[in-house]
Amino acid sequence: MQIAVPKEIKNHEYRVALTPSGARELTERGHAVVVQAGAGEGAGFADEAYQAAGATIEADVDALFDGAELILKVKEPQPEEVARLRPQHTLFTYLHLAAEEPLTKGLLDSGATCIAYETITAPQGGLPLLAPMSTVAGRMAVQAGAHSLEKAQGGAGVLLPGVPGVPPAKVTVIGGGVVGENAARMALGLGADVSVLDKSIPRLETLDDRYQGRMKTVFSCADALEEAVRESDLIIGAVLVPGAAAPKLINRAMLSEMKPGAVLVDVAIDQGGCFETSRPTTHAEPTYVVDGVVHYCVANMPGAVARTSTQALTNATQPFVVALADKGWRRALGEDRHFAAGLNVHDGQLTYAAVGEAFSLPVISVDSVLG
Repeated sequence: MQIAVPKEIKNHEYRVALTPSGARELTERGHAVVVQAGAGEGAGFADEAYQAAGATIEADVDALFDGAELILKVKEPQPEEVARLRPQHTLFTYLHLAAEEPLTKGLLDSGATCIAYETITAPQGGLPLLAPMSTVAGRMAVQAGAHSLEKAQGGAGVLLPGVPGVPPAKVTVIGGGVVGENAARMALGLGADVSVLDKSIPRLETLDDRYQGRMKTVFSCADALEEAVRESDLIIGAVLVPGAAAPKLINRAMLSEMKPGAVLVDVAIDQGGCFETSRPTTHAEPTYVVDGVVHYCVANMPGAVARTSTQALTNATQPFVVALADKGWRRALGEDRHFAAGLNVHDGQLTYAAVGEAFSLPVISVDSVLG
């Protein structure tokens, strides 16, 4: 199979979808891997490392796309990349379509087959290709929040762990999943006063047992959210509805109840954000202030730690990439219903229900595509 790895072009995105070791595994299986010149540099992988692994380096991005059957990316395709997609292409990447109607319609118009990392499931439950980046984003959220609390960044000038005689910052994490647990774990490790809100009692029990009561577990309801808004120095939004738009849990009116210089970090921004006042930002300009509250809403947080993120992501994606290359997308998905859950778009038709609901678009079943 002809496999292409383009250089990511989203603002300050340094990850790459395939490591040299991943390229070697594919080339040794008889596949042709073509990597755009410089695609791995941001993550510390030189062109020469890909060539040593049997890949070809291509400087011309149009030629890269034109010769490809399978295209591997990290982030959702940008408009100029969407324009290069054709019906013969299988695109494998993060898509997050429920928050991006223009992208959804662009992919439908392209005729390409588009498989999303974030909607693939696992036999034991969970989202195995979202989990590694959720882990990174959760841990980074606390770093970002702590930095944003500094006065020079517009924050209240609060040190997360406090110091002897001065209490630590109050940190609330909304959502106790992979992102939320990793954020809470980091905040706890830094010495903050940490609370986790979630609607799942079993999940709260797990967190309480795992951390021996050192983080407060709170059932998420309107009263609990309002109390968190009033008392927290840092709130991290870590909610996820797989493949769907995130619910808006904190509205504009609630900001007036927050402490001046408090910080909101919206890790759900890829799915539209869980705060009403959230809008996507970049690593170049990561924050903005609304009603005295600092908002950090970078849509590709793990891109800032590209080396770690690339290694973690490709560890998870590699078996799926090999299956696509060895079997083709139709057989690979047909033999694995969990992999088939990743199919979002095929031949101008939408195959993921939550995206159809978000934009009132017709949806066909994955089974009807796979036959």
